[in-house]
Amino acid sequence: MTQSAVHTQSTNSVLMIRPGRFYPNPETAADNAFQRDADRGSDALTLAARNEFDAAVQTLRAAGVNVHVFEDTAEPEKPDAVFPNNWISMHDDGRIALFPMYSALRRRERRQDIVEELGKHYRVTEVIDYSAFEEEGCCLEGTGSLVFDHLNNIAYASLSNRSNPKVIERFANDFSYEPVTFASTGSNGQPIYHTNVMMCIGTAFAMVGLKMIGNKAERQQVRAHLEKTGKEIVELSADQIANFAGNALELHNTSGEKL
Repeated sequence: MTQSAVHTQSTNSVLMIRPGRFYPNPETAADNAFQRDADRGSDALTLAARNEFDAAVQTLRAAGVNVHVFEDTAEPEKPDAVFPNNWISMHDDGRIALFPMYSALRRRERRQDIVEELGKHYRVTEVIDYSAFEEEGCCLEGTGSLVFDHLNNIAYASLSNRSNPKVIERFANDFSYEPVTFASTGSNGQPIYHTNVMMCIGTAFAMVGLKMIGNKAERQQVRAHLEKTGKEIVELSADQIANFAGNALELHNTSGEKL
C-alpha cells in the first residue's frame, strides 16, 4: 500500500512483526510438509528468530526499504506472528484485506491496533474482513495463498486447506483480480500448503515450480498466463522449492531500484 495509488508490482514499504514467541505450530504441522520439528527449546528458537528478524530489518533499511516494525504482543501467545502477510494485505487503492486463517492459534494474530497505526501513515479507504469464513471452515491466508500479478490484475492460487476456492472467488470479485487456480503437490504427494512457497511474481519475471502442478491443463494455463503477461519464467526444481527459493518478494528502494 502506498500513500498515493500508483499501480506497481513491487513496494518500497513493508510491515514486519518482531516475534514474541517462535516455535513450530502444532496445529499447522499436518498439512505443512515444509515445517520441521525443533532441534532446541522454544526460548532458544525465539531468541534466534529475534536475532534473524533484527538483522533482516537492518539489511532492508540499509538497502533503502521503509520497514514498519511492530512488536508482537506477549498475550495471547502466537508462534507464527512473524508471518503477518497471511492475515493482512494492503493495496494501492487504500484498501486493506483481513483473511480467514486455518489454525486457531494463528487467528489470534489479527490486530486492530496495527490496522489503525497503518492508517496514520497511509491512506486507508476501506477494511474488508473475510475472517467470518472461518466459521464455514473456509480459509484464505493472504499472500501466502494468493500470489499477485498486480500489473495485470491476476491472482494465482494453489488450492489447499489454506486456500479455499469460495474465498478466492469472493476476494477476486471484490478486488477485481482474475483468479488462476490450480493444484500443486510436493515430493511427498501432499498439496503445497501455500502458493508463495512455489511461486513468486516480479515486475518482469516469475519464479515457479511448474512441475509441481500435476494436471497438464492447469500447468499449461499457468504458463500461458505468465507468457501472455510478458514474464520471464524461471522454473524452480522441487529441491529449490524445498529450500524456499520460491518464497521471495520483489521490493524496490527509494530510488526505484529493484531488490
